[in-house]
Amino acid sequence: MSATGDQTETQPDIEEYLKSLKASRKFGPQVVCHRVFPAVARDDAPGQPHLSPHIQEILRAKGIDRLYSHQTEAIGNLLDGDDILVATPTASGKSMIYNLPVLDLICSDEPGCALYLFPLKALAQDQLRVLRELAAMLPLDMRRDGELAAIYDGDTTASQRRRIRDHLPSILLTNPDMLHLSILPYHGSWSLFFQKLRFVVIDEIHTYRGIFGSHMAWVLRRLQRIARYYGADPQFALLSATIGNPGEFAERLIGRKVRVITASGAAQAEKHFLFLNPWDSAATAASQLLEAAMKRGLRTIVYTKSRRMTELIHLWTTPRLGTLAVKLSSYRAGFLPEERREIEQKLSRGDLLAVVSTSALELGIDIGDLDLCILVGYPGSIMASWQRGGRVGRQFRKSAIIMIGQEDALDQHFMRQPEDFFSRPVESAVVNPENEAVLQQHLHCAAAELPLSVAEPLLDNPAITAAVETLSRSSTLLQDADGRSWYASRRFPQRQVNLRGGGVQLALIDCRSGEIFGEIDGGRALKECHPGAVYIHRANSWLIEDLDLQDREVKCTGGKPSYYTRPTSTKDTEILQTYDEKPVFGCRISCGRLRVTERVAGYQRLTNATQRVIANVPLELPEQIIETEGFWLEISEEIQKRLEERQLHFMGAIHALEHAMISLFPLLVLCDRNDIGGISCPRHPQTAWAAIFVYDGHAGGVGLATEAYRRIDDLLSQTHKTIQDCPCDNGCPSCVHSPKCGSGNRPIDKQACLALLDEIVKGEGKGEVRITAGALPAARRQNDLPSLNEENRRGIEMLPERYGVFDLETIRSAEEVGGWHRCERMGISVAVVWDSQLENCVTYLEHEVDSLIAHLQQLDLVVGFNSRRFDYRVLSGYSASDFNHLPTLDLLEEVSAHLGYRLSLDRLARHTLGAGKSADGLQALQWYKEGKIDLIAKYCRKDVEITRDLLHFALDKGFLLFQNKAGKVVRLPLALEKVLASIRKTPAQGQMRG
Repeated sequence: MSATGDQTETQPDIEEYLKSLKASRKFGPQVVCHRVFPAVARDDAPGQPHLSPHIQEILRAKGIDRLYSHQTEAIGNLLDGDDILVATPTASGKSMIYNLPVLDLICSDEPGCALYLFPLKALAQDQLRVLRELAAMLPLDMRRDGELAAIYDGDTTASQRRRIRDHLPSILLTNPDMLHLSILPYHGSWSLFFQKLRFVVIDEIHTYRGIFGSHMAWVLRRLQRIARYYGADPQFALLSATIGNPGEFAERLIGRKVRVITASGAAQAEKHFLFLNPWDSAATAASQLLEAAMKRGLRTIVYTKSRRMTELIHLWTTPRLGTLAVKLSSYRAGFLPEERREIEQKLSRGDLLAVVSTSALELGIDIGDLDLCILVGYPGSIMASWQRGGRVGRQFRKSAIIMIGQEDALDQHFMRQPEDFFSRPVESAVVNPENEAVLQQHLHCAAAELPLSVAEPLLDNPAITAAVETLSRSSTLLQDADGRSWYASRRFPQRQVNLRGGGVQLALIDCRSGEIFGEIDGGRALKECHPGAVYIHRANSWLIEDLDLQDREVKCTGGKPSYYTRPTSTKDTEILQTYDEKPVFGCRISCGRLRVTERVAGYQRLTNATQRVIANVPLELPEQIIETEGFWLEISEEIQKRLEERQLHFMGAIHALEHAMISLFPLLVLCDRNDIGGISCPRHPQTAWAAIFVYDGHAGGVGLATEAYRRIDDLLSQTHKTIQDCPCDNGCPSCVHSPKCGSGNRPIDKQACLALLDEIVKGEGKGEVRITAGALPAARRQNDLPSLNEENRRGIEMLPERYGVFDLETIRSAEEVGGWHRCERMGISVAVVWDSQLENCVTYLEHEVDSLIAHLQQLDLVVGFNSRRFDYRVLSGYSASDFNHLPTLDLLEEVSAHLGYRLSLDRLARHTLGAGKSADGLQALQWYKEGKIDLIAKYCRKDVEITRDLLHFALDKGFLLFQNKAGKVVRLPLALEKVLASIRKTPAQGQMRG
């Protein structure tokens, strides 16, 4: 395919480009499919929706006589008061659907407000431009006080934010992160806006799937909760690319039923779709096709599946473009915001001819009219393929999409069976609002915004009720005294919740200049920015000198190494809970909750020229631990023996099967293979046999593995077919190799894997699977808490036969002895022990300390309030004994462990028992100087009795009461039974070192 000379002066012709491509000796044979989609005429609605004359005038001014059929239907539903979801292809005029009814509301006699939510800041900027154009067409008397629309996001300055709050716009454009962090927590400052809120518009809702979607579902529930508080019940207008389950997905996202519109009436130009299976690497082919397109003047976008691939294609293509080199840019997450904005504007203006991007440019950011879309590898879903391809061919221009197959199993599946791609329905989107980790985080946020109440509908959901109970036990939520409301333990827990699931961001710093040139999230940094890694940013290579997780910095030095790096990792999986299990073909499969521990153990250096490994370097990096959901396939011992008798590599077989299943996962569930993790175990300690684990790669799980579990028969059958049909002999990336494998695809045995699948899928192992509850290993069953002690006792009954409550007062103050760290010098004026056997208090003076110590040693349990950090240290001034070996329950320790801060004995007593302390430590010191030992003894006995009564109350009720910083009396749950159970299991400790 020729690509000589600079940009031609003639009008770019996509058909000439495709003809040249197919006629090329090199590329022609690589084209395995060419499908032409003919132009589609527009479908206009027979009538117009009932909009005000002012809005009709705007339409006439824009030259719009009739709306598309789907626009008219959707607008009509909104005007009727319905929530809607419009899921139609890119460039089908979806913004008109919400802008017209919102403007109609603003021009009415009772104007309200609208909230527009976009997943990216750039989308909000695009929409603001559209709204300002429309506002300019409104009559002057229709322009309300203040701005029609304003953006409120991370780029909005502090002064602009104040002005927006003081002079509310009719339309507020923002993103989920800003709503979560800066609007909902401060809803009092937005009270008028919430009172007048009538519409919530959420664009690109198909992006809110997986962990991001689970967070988004809760942000929207919190939004509705705040709106109800101010007397509003806004309508929702949801906009999406085509997805397989629009109604179900929308309902799970917003918690309400919606009217769904999926039939588009928009016109579509002729579009070509080609599959190219390259002889060279997909990246090399993409670079050459991009060069040829740019030299023909075709406006082109190249989509890759990784940041590294984006940079490499940019790096390889630029030197061959001559003067056109300045018209090509890369674009991806990790660029600074101002860099991304500049690239978007250059694309929209036409200053750039082409861009190489990750999925970051998949959404509807205005980047002008494009002619060609090159997909470097199958994007992972039918939906994403058409969404990315939808960026070309606007303004009724002919366009083309070229998908270049990578060696990945899923890519090669479609390269060999292209008809499957075109006949396959669009995938269903998965969102899981009941993700345990996400649910608990947002309940904490919700309670900080408005106290949770037993009366609100939110708590009708059993999963939410259980989460509230869990959060109450941990004191994350604080229940009020009557048990009907819950308050947040932190004022702004929203700051600890990252909606995108990426964790903390680390700055990429040039060691020479000290400048920050990019950013990366913490989890990715461990794999891509560890010391010794080669990291590529905007076609520049950087050598990583240091990774500082604490200070959130990655220090880099520019360079041009002849190699690139690939991390190696180790994993462990623990089964926490089994939800369900079933036989499938010749084995057993279960799904449940898992704990996955992963550590980057080292990295490999591979040459750029040959991609051969030239070094293996070990690393010492921290572990990453997540609790998630997954399924596991157990392989019977009989099957393992049969494979080994045939001298097949069993570990290589299960490892290959794990890779192949994960690579084909997106055929069943809308996800990226990076959302899925796996591990193969030839002998797992919690299963009877070997096991293959596949799990969601996000904490709490997002429903991907659960959905695949339901369709495991299809997954195994397709995996078998893919491996069987692959022409390689020993395994390759098209069947059983994974580019993400932490052990470098070792060991892998394709033939052993096929033999294993024959055993499973053909059912040769049938009859060997016998599933009964009694046969399950104990660790496989649901992990209920074990009995708290052998007698199964509860409450006050948990206390041992003889226990004592202990306190003391000192002779000298901390100031007199040189500080609290010198407690042993303070001396004892009075000590009191309440003994359960005596049912009375025993008082000791300083000369009786030996008797006091002997008394304490005779007790099965010593209860105190700050006894470990204070009382025992004072006692240590009189004895060499290690008092920490006494079986001790320190109530202040338990309070601090639950709350994260200390409470005074008086504060607890006043709200729990209705009576406080009789004096304080300073008063006791003064009494000692005055010789009033009897008053000190009385005061100390009172403190002991208070501590005893608090102990009994906590064991009886399960909580204590205190007044929080907001002035509310709330419950402090204390699981003292567990503490007592652990003390009972500890061997007798009466003998102390002396």
